[in-house]
Amino acid sequence: MQEDKADQIIVAVDAMGGDNAPLEIIKGSVDAVNKSRAVKVVLVGQEDVIRPVLSQFTWPEEQIKVRNAAEVISTEETPVMAVRKKKDSSIVVGERMVRNGEADAFVSAGSTGAVLAGGSLIVGRLKGVERTPLGALIPTAKGVAFLADSGANMDCKTSYLVQFARMGSIYMEHVMGVKNPRVALVNVGVEEEKGNAVVKEAYQLLKACKDMNFVGNIEAREIPAGGADVVICDGFVGNVVLKTYEGVSGVLIGEIKKALLGSLRTKIGGALIKPALKEMLKNFDTSEYGGAPMLGLNGLVVKTHGSAKAKEICNSILQCVTFKEQRIKEKIQENLTAGSERCEE
Repeated sequence: MQEDKADQIIVAVDAMGGDNAPLEIIKGSVDAVNKSRAVKVVLVGQEDVIRPVLSQFTWPEEQIKVRNAAEVISTEETPVMAVRKKKDSSIVVGERMVRNGEADAFVSAGSTGAVLAGGSLIVGRLKGVERTPLGALIPTAKGVAFLADSGANMDCKTSYLVQFARMGSIYMEHVMGVKNPRVALVNVGVEEEKGNAVVKEAYQLLKACKDMNFVGNIEAREIPAGGADVVICDGFVGNVVLKTYEGVSGVLIGEIKKALLGSLRTKIGGALIKPALKEMLKNFDTSEYGGAPMLGLNGLVVKTHGSAKAKEICNSILQCVTFKEQRIKEKIQENLTAGSERCEE
């Protein structure tokens, strides 16, 4: 049975953003609507560029529309200035659609700075939200962890970190299905007295929040082992963790492939373990989990990798459906409103 059109989640997708635009962006959008009748995609960008590419695919016609936006913001431009000057860019038009209620979410592989700036300036923060973190889903030995902030706020107050923990907990429980998610602070040691002044103070505040499953500090080496479900830090530390994660993962996968192709014997052995290896590597493929949501906004904005291909775009769009269906925005607002009453310093 098909869902009523009124129940469809509308996702505006930046067709011009990223290294592989517009082909991979459009292909991912088509894959998403072919997988789910619950979503409608609006491809935002230069219509004369989008339509010839879109015509190469087959999809339910009523589920993909095109919204013309003549300008494109490049990664070389100053983000805030570009957002203010290029009113008819795919990023600004898409985020304006979210602000005006024309779309439930916006997905982009374009300029991270412009997407983040537009999220705050155009979509706007929820009441009581001090800063909006960028949350990246990273693979671990126990599934997946939510890393916040992964790059939006380079310097953070302790109150920001506490809010990141609250929002991350809600996301992991209601979008990823992790019950009572474990929250940890990134630190140079697990001891309570370790770290700089901000982290030490945040530790005490989180420890006092009885409605969160705070498990203390976590060292970077314990993150891949699955030591926590929600990993909290400022955007500088988070981005370093994320990029190191991606770099090491890429090197290891490359070295494994090289070793398996090194000789006839290893090729034979590689053929035997290929199915198991493929399944294992799939768990460490970040594109399986979609993009990084900006939490705490008046609407959903999701930033994917600049190099995102169709699979990541598709999963990011479907991720928006779960976000909307689970009322994540409303849950964050309710939690932050009541949060101060649940913490005793």
